[in-house]
Amino acid sequence: MKRCAVLIACFMIMNMGYASAESESEIFRKHGVELGTEISHIAYEEPDFMKDSGFMYGIIGSYAYHNIIMIKADGRLSYGKMDYSSTGTGEADNIDDYLAETRGVVGYDFLVYKILSITPYMGIGYRYLKDDSSGITTTTGARGYERESNYIYSPIGLEISVPFANDWQTGTMLEYDYFWWGKQKSHLSDAISGLGDIENKQTRGWGLRGAVKIEKRTKKIDFIIESFARYWSIERSKKANITFAGVAVGYGIEPKNNSIEYGVKLAWRF
Repeated sequence: MKRCAVLIACFMIMNMGYASAESESEIFRKHGVELGTEISHIAYEEPDFMKDSGFMYGIIGSYAYHNIIMIKADGRLSYGKMDYSSTGTGEADNIDDYLAETRGVVGYDFLVYKILSITPYMGIGYRYLKDDSSGITTTTGARGYERESNYIYSPIGLEISVPFANDWQTGTMLEYDYFWWGKQKSHLSDAISGLGDIENKQTRGWGLRGAVKIEKRTKKIDFIIESFARYWSIERSKKANITFAGVAVGYGIEPKNNSIEYGVKLAWRF
């Protein structure tokens, strides 16, 4: 409730300028389709136990509608190779990682004397990550297995856009991600035949992300370069039973973990 009150207050405070369709077109395309690519480095950590890190290479796409009201849908697909290290199970390299994310947000464009736009927004997002070490053996002889991570969250953020001379424009974004629900599926049968796969529910966590970009506008195409950072902190999951040949032999948890991703995006908007 406190977060909702803060968000509503931000919307009211920022209502300092009137946005007309004509003046808004100087900063935004009414209909904008964006396509591009990104490269990033991601580091995942379970404190005092393991680390996973490597580079991801992806494609991105989005559609945005601006007419005082802002509506935007975007998505990305990424692939990379991770290096694993653990205090208990040794090291392994070249682990396949696949990441997919899709989001939808709604906001409102406040134009301040036609010199900048402030856009608060909120929405819903889904993030999927597959870390596939099945068939890989670590330096201590531990066998890897496939892990699937699912997050549902609400992005709550603010974008600022500032146009300047010769059709150049700069912008920044800051966002808080409210974590609603997560599920971690561990395919333990990949490591030991007879073990059952487990699913751990995650209920607590949060995320942050930010970006800074520069755009060059033309009549038909905008060129964009953006640097970004994305962070997640997820608390320990609920317990799930571990079975062997259908018989419960214990329980497993997904430990408290965090990840940070930073990179660069190149895109074209039509």
